[in-house]
Amino acid sequence: MPSKLFVSAQEVAERAGVSRSAVSRTFTPGASVSADTRKRVLEAAEALGYHVNHLARGLMRNESGIVCLIVSDVATPYRSALLRELTIQLQNAGKVAMFVNTDRSDGSVDRALQQAIRYRADASIILSGLPDKSITQLCLRSGQRLVLINRDDDQPGPLKINLDDYESGGRIATAFVRAGCKTLAFANSEAGTPSLMGRERGFIAAATKLGLEVVVERYGSTGYEAGRVLAQRMLTRAERPDGVFCATDLLACGFMDAARHQFGLSIPDQLCVAGFDDIEQASWSSFNLTTFAQPVMAIATQAVKWLASGGHEDEPEEAHSVRLKAELIWRGSIRKG
Repeated sequence: MPSKLFVSAQEVAERAGVSRSAVSRTFTPGASVSADTRKRVLEAAEALGYHVNHLARGLMRNESGIVCLIVSDVATPYRSALLRELTIQLQNAGKVAMFVNTDRSDGSVDRALQQAIRYRADASIILSGLPDKSITQLCLRSGQRLVLINRDDDQPGPLKINLDDYESGGRIATAFVRAGCKTLAFANSEAGTPSLMGRERGFIAAATKLGLEVVVERYGSTGYEAGRVLAQRMLTRAERPDGVFCATDLLACGFMDAARHQFGLSIPDQLCVAGFDDIEQASWSSFNLTTFAQPVMAIATQAVKWLASGGHEDEPEEAHSVRLKAELIWRGSIRKG
């Protein structure tokens, strides 16, 4: 017969010759219990292989300790780095991370949120898509807290953590002009997320103030192959750009490889390129990419701190919005101005 999976607190109490409540107090930090009773309970627990059922204990307090991470594109370097930091900080805060992989559609995110509700998750951190307002309100009414990372949402309740992507676009436009670039372009995917579109709008607005037009191309998903296609489209134009801001580093890596190997261009002598995210590959000598670093640790810290504090929808709305700034990392893909 298979061995028993779980040992109950009552079994520990019977073996130790104490009450069931004494076992509970032994495993509750700060609870009052005599040294002799503690010793007997711990010895009995070790002999039986007993482990505290934190899920059951939490549900008695109407808390599960579960935080759902709802995310797509998990294989991308930036998303993997953010997930790693979030899970580490959640674990350090005594939370259990429940990972739900979605596509970018609202329907997929909504189904993930409904799953989080069924598992009595205390909170969800959404890194993908934008859930319909009705399902967001359902989560809030059920007592679940929500964190939206790099997403637009004008309703009260969730914590919203965003970067100043518009400002970043403006800074890199100025850098291209100082490097002597005359024809600018923005390479974007078709994902259309608020962060990607913010970078695009900020870049165009700053370039316009500087007296330059910007060619915009969008294609596919936000990945390496899309960057190659975007390079083929832009670099075959009659007026070829000499300064290109790519919405992400993965796009920039594909763009740079196509520029060098298909079109024989020298970077940064003939073409300046910048990206966004500061993924590990950006620092590799083959790319040496000037980019913006996502403040991954700060994003995770803000999210976990708010959840641990019990942040909820009845707080002042200013407590529900955090805007962070991305650091510009200078490397060799833009000429010195």
